[in-house]
Amino acid sequence: MKAPDLIRLGDNIVLARFETMKVYAALGAVRALLRAGRVVPGQTLVDSSSGIYALALAMACHRYGLRCHIVASTTVDAVMRAQLEVLGATVDQMPPSSSLRLDQERRVRHVRQLLAERPDFHWMRQYHDPVHYAGYGEFAGLVSEALPDAELTVVGAVGTGASTGGLVQALRGSGRSVRLVGIQPFGSVTFGSERFSDPEAIIAGIGSSIPFENVRHELYDTLHWVDFRHAMAGAVGLLRDHAVFAGLSTGAAHLVASWEAALDPGRQHLVIGADTGHRYAERVFARHAEALDRSSLRPRRITDLDELRPPWSVMEWAGRAHQESGATPAEEVS
Repeated sequence: MKAPDLIRLGDNIVLARFETMKVYAALGAVRALLRAGRVVPGQTLVDSSSGIYALALAMACHRYGLRCHIVASTTVDAVMRAQLEVLGATVDQMPPSSSLRLDQERRVRHVRQLLAERPDFHWMRQYHDPVHYAGYGEFAGLVSEALPDAELTVVGAVGTGASTGGLVQALRGSGRSVRLVGIQPFGSVTFGSERFSDPEAIIAGIGSSIPFENVRHELYDTLHWVDFRHAMAGAVGLLRDHAVFAGLSTGAAHLVASWEAALDPGRQHLVIGADTGHRYAERVFARHAEALDRSSLRPRRITDLDELRPPWSVMEWAGRAHQESGATPAEEVS
């Protein structure tokens, strides 16, 4: 359940395809919190989530005898909610909303209300607590065994920052030189695309309307900004060409990795596939006839965020710090 399938997509592209990637983050965090005495068995852990972190946290709590309470995004569907409840989690779900920012703000307010009423609850703060980096060292060990000698580029959605950041930090910590290519949607504050909107975007987990302290901007070498239709082209292409049914962020990573790999055929490119495609069945895969031809798509190269434009831009980020991205300072929110 935790370890991904490693699927070769080309001579220099390997997909790490997860059922739920955040199992590494949740298990690593819960173990570290228990070891440090920050939580104790029987205690309730609470967090907000748009989906896969909720499931991973419910699994971790189930395993270690903790209670789990999820403040679920409007994007959490009946299938996901049923899995959470079977695993013993209790769920408060936000009402339907066309605005992911409003949905995120509602979840924050609700978590704060819960904490005021139940001070014994522990807020996991997946977006801000660095304890969520801990579990990805184990994934880095798996990558090192599978791809031991190759020059490596990791390609994945930024999201909370813990998955790509935790993996690459662990790989670099072993003395290996690794490039990190991050992916963002338009409309996210994380890497300065908040002035744009992408009404069809449902890539809730890869961008944000609020700054995340767990995003370590200095770890990223290159940034791609991809709109919904380009991510859709990647996801449909992955299913059509390789029979891999994966989520929209994986589709975006597949598109980007194909372009990056063609530029540098001597490096291996590891694509992070965070989840399956089930959550996107209706809004992406049922519309497969509308998908763009992936082979015809190219990004716009930019050197400054002022040049950023939809539908697909790429920029050498070169390990710049957070303050240089134009984002506002992080808030104590989740």
